[in-house]
Amino acid sequence: MEFRHEWKHEIGYADLVALRSRLAAVMERDAHSSHGRYQIRSLYFDNLADKALREKLDGVDRREKFRVRYYNQDTSFILLEKKCKVNGLCGKLQAELTPREVRAIARGDSRPLADSAAPLVRELARKMDTQGLRPRTIVDYTREPFVCAPGNVRVTLDYGIRTGMACTDFLDPDCVTIPAGDAPVILEVKWDAFLPSVIRDIVQVPRTHSAAFSKYAACRTYG
Repeated sequence: MEFRHEWKHEIGYADLVALRSRLAAVMERDAHSSHGRYQIRSLYFDNLADKALREKLDGVDRREKFRVRYYNQDTSFILLEKKCKVNGLCGKLQAELTPREVRAIARGDSRPLADSAAPLVRELARKMDTQGLRPRTIVDYTREPFVCAPGNVRVTLDYGIRTGMACTDFLDPDCVTIPAGDAPVILEVKWDAFLPSVIRDIVQVPRTHSAAFSKYAACRTYG
């Protein structure tokens, strides 16, 4: 797993509009976006003791969380992801899921995952059995992504965060979601060895500071 630097900032809508213009002047739009943005639906896992949630809120230095994700309502390509944080650096592993595996995950059944060819899928199956990991809540939001090759920089603007409350029917496009309270716009900056100074200057938004905002934690307030 490769680890990257990550900044998060909570910003307002006026900042979003200004940053959108500035970033577009020096960075490329992510080629996978449509009209500069895409919709993300994630299903997050936790155990009965809310281990992932509590470790996030307590600022535990070494932690991990599992989620399943698809983009733009397209359920033909779904990813399992494990995100890890160690000493302030972030890493992520991914594996594509089969339709059978996705259906099993949605109902909390680890058995069809145990024989997967993907090590990450087998790891989730083990942790569902040994740690009691289960789907906990759906998180929806809109993302505007920008990329820059030098430094392998990725800047994203996330907003419109909605929660499925206690709903875990990940494959149901009609699953009811509600706004996650007064969740702010989230500016995320990720890079490898260095962050180009022009981008560093652009993302310094006045009256904001680096934050540990968690979309999962914000949505778990409702279930």
